[in-house]
Amino acid sequence: MDHLSVVLEEQRRPLTGLCYRMLGSAADTDDAVQETMIRVIAHAGRYDAARGAVGPWIFRIAANVCLDMLRSRGRRALAMDLGPAAEAGSPLGVALPPERWIEPMPDSRVIAASDPAAVVVERETVRLAFIAALQYLPPRQRAVLILRDVLQYSAGETAEILDTSTAGVNSALQRAKATMARHRPEMTDPLDETDETQRALLERYVNAFQRHDIDELTAVLRADARSSMPPFLWWVHCARVLAELMTNGACDGARLVPTAINGSPGFGQYRPDADDVLRPFGIVLVEIYQGAVTHVVTFLGTADRFTEFGLPPTLTAPGGRPTDELSARRT
Repeated sequence: MDHLSVVLEEQRRPLTGLCYRMLGSAADTDDAVQETMIRVIAHAGRYDAARGAVGPWIFRIAANVCLDMLRSRGRRALAMDLGPAAEAGSPLGVALPPERWIEPMPDSRVIAASDPAAVVVERETVRLAFIAALQYLPPRQRAVLILRDVLQYSAGETAEILDTSTAGVNSALQRAKATMARHRPEMTDPLDETDETQRALLERYVNAFQRHDIDELTAVLRADARSSMPPFLWWVHCARVLAELMTNGACDGARLVPTAINGSPGFGQYRPDADDVLRPFGIVLVEIYQGAVTHVVTFLGTADRFTEFGLPPTLTAPGGRPTDELSARRT
């Protein structure tokens, strides 16, 4: 493998993180990263080592790819950004096309840091609410904020990447921060695999869900917990209603297997088929804060992405009895 190919592989995860934060879409991110690599290889002869490190040059290409893509795309959003909460018992309503929604991403594809403190920072900047807030920024302001505050490029490096002036970068960053302040995400606790309190809460959540225990589910949910099911506009804002929905007949025999999604705890939800094999149903993201579950998003139509999240293609339950997958995957 030549030097450029090695560098590209080393940069794949940071590139994926940049493109996902810019685009909010897993599919668009894959396209952007692939196009970036094609352009880097095609234009390798234009790289001038005397002008600086290869990383910023590659990121310049990636930023331009994302900016080109955003010229023909609208703002992606979460259900809470698109309308009021639904009344208890109301139908799911309208399903919007995929390009309207922010899509989930596994931490394994976008978290590049290895230092625990740096991992916490990176997880904060791929949270669903943070990605949704970025969508309110014009594309170039979005690029400046990500390059400066997330990827920690200097104002001069950012100006070089975006082919603008340092003054232009500083002005765009100031405007971007003002907009982000108006759409500041609610506080959540990032995923922390070493936090025993967080582990215990998630185990209670899984066990209550799999036992259809409405009272226990209500107990682990914050009173104003929210839940949505993209691609539907429907969402609710009440712990008891959410608990009842999660334990209705449609969830009979369902199982949850843990994964890490957008810097938060998550699960693959499996449901039994006619042959008693549990098959992928949807990716579930769970946000927690101060000892309670505050937000649950079930991404429908994601069954074909389970392996991307490190989840098995199917599950079996010996003797028809579900096992504690959350504990089993930690041993």
